Amino acid sequence: MELAELERQRVEKLERLRAGGITPYPRRVKRTHTIAQALAALKAAEESGAQGPQVAVTGRLRSMRVMGKIAFAHIEDGSGAIQLFLRIQNVGQETYEMFKRDFDLGDFVGAEGALTRTRTGESSVLVERVDMLSKSVSPLPVIKEKEEDGERVRYSAFSDIEERYRQRYADLASNPEVREIFRVRARTLSALRRFFDEHDFLQVETPILQPIYGGAAARPFVTYHQQLHQDLYLRISFELYLKRLLVGMYDRVYEIGRDFRNEGISPKHNPEFTQLEFYAAYWDYGDVMTFCEQMVATVAKEVTGSPVVHYQGHEIDLRPPWRRVTLRDISLEVTGIDYFQYPTAEALAAAMQAQGLPTKPGATWGYLIDKGLLGAVEPTLTQPTFVMDYPRDISPLAKTKPNDPTHVERFEFFIAGLEMGNAFTELNDPFDQEQRFLEMGRLYAPDNEEAHPMDDDYLRAMKYGMPPNGGFGMGVDRLVMLLTDQSTIARSFSFLNCVQKSEPIFSHAPIYTLFLWVAY
Repeated sequence: MELAELERQRVEKLERLRAGGITPYPRRVKRTHTIAQALAALKAAEESGAQGPQVAVTGRLRSMRVMGKIAFAHIEDGSGAIQLFLRIQNVGQETYEMFKRDFDLGDFVGAEGALTRTRTGESSVLVERVDMLSKSVSPLPVIKEKEEDGERVRYSAFSDIEERYRQRYADLASNPEVREIFRVRARTLSALRRFFDEHDFLQVETPILQPIYGGAAARPFVTYHQQLHQDLYLRISFELYLKRLLVGMYDRVYEIGRDFRNEGISPKHNPEFTQLEFYAAYWDYGDVMTFCEQMVATVAKEVTGSPVVHYQGHEIDLRPPWRRVTLRDISLEVTGIDYFQYPTAEALAAAMQAQGLPTKPGATWGYLIDKGLLGAVEPTLTQPTFVMDYPRDISPLAKTKPNDPTHVERFEFFIAGLEMGNAFTELNDPFDQEQRFLEMGRLYAPDNEEAHPMDDDYLRAMKYGMPPNGGFGMGVDRLVMLLTDQSTIARSFSFLNCVQKSEPIFSHAPIYTLFLWVAY
């Protein structure tokens, strides 16, 4: 293991502790209070007129200031921070010298003593015993603070964006605002589960490794099962398995888990992400809309305290009812193109090119509407909006609109210019479903990510009878982006996969370079 100079100095301190009979990584730790509990105990004692109680607290050493025969330090745990007040007459000469000489910022330490308040009014532990719990060999990035206009402003020496992602543990240890994102994420997941449980949904788990991928338009990751001697795919969606459960007589099911799509990386996309999907028997996409807006508003209020959130300078009101608009109407409003007037892909592509909108050679009519027209619409949808009624040829699992065989009962919802989720009145006719799969095979080349493979087992399940139902999928990571005011999805993930260190991200993938630069 190669060590830098500062690391070598810390290893020398570690060895000196061992030589003095101190275990720098002990097996057992004494802790009677978290720091938050200790602070609450001191406040309660003061209010009752009692002396501060004895406590044993633990945490990472954040600051040290030695002043002759006394020293002040701050430690931090997951609940807060507190000052340690060391006096040579309380801890003894040997311990005091050891603390000054061999303890470093970043070490995990334990301290025992009475809670008190210093003359400056700071809550403190009057230390009687201090122990090394884990010697930090590598110094954490230096975080500096100073007061500007009456506010504490943090400056981090850990400014290398790539390294912050590679060493997320150091990023988390150094930046409390990054840690808070994942506390919000945890509260968001809890609030979502609670909402579904209160509405009589059953939480289920479906296979991650699947013999046939489906339920979305995406390129899968593929692996090989040595025992079964066959290729398997990491799931791109839960949909087809969840709807099999409706066949099995569950009325309402949901799943929160990981999906994997072997696609590009951007400020809004990551190949591995957390998805929420639910399916409810006897609902249509109108019922799903009503449930969706209630769910998002309720979760936002539970997590942030209000259904009105602030995102990238915008005030977003999540309270129902949300705006409902057809894809045709919003496309006409934003782009000036009424795609009903251009019934072929060639005619629509020409109209889009005349407006300066991107097109793709050989793209289907529905693809051009979805990626071209809706792509122009999406950034304009700041307040929550349901965009309804999508082309049939890009929606193989949804029921068609009455009296309009070219469109289906499907919506996507958008908040703050982000596509947040997708839903259908689900197709439950096995013969129609089979024809849709066959049509997709004719419309798209086998390697086209928009193609949907034929799933004979899913069709077999449908033939036993599937109840009418509404289905829904939402990216949880984007919801966390919204609730934590993050401009990039990267900050919603505790860890990201990066290219190997021998291949710098910035030369390996230009789009990843952009992705990282917008992340912080």
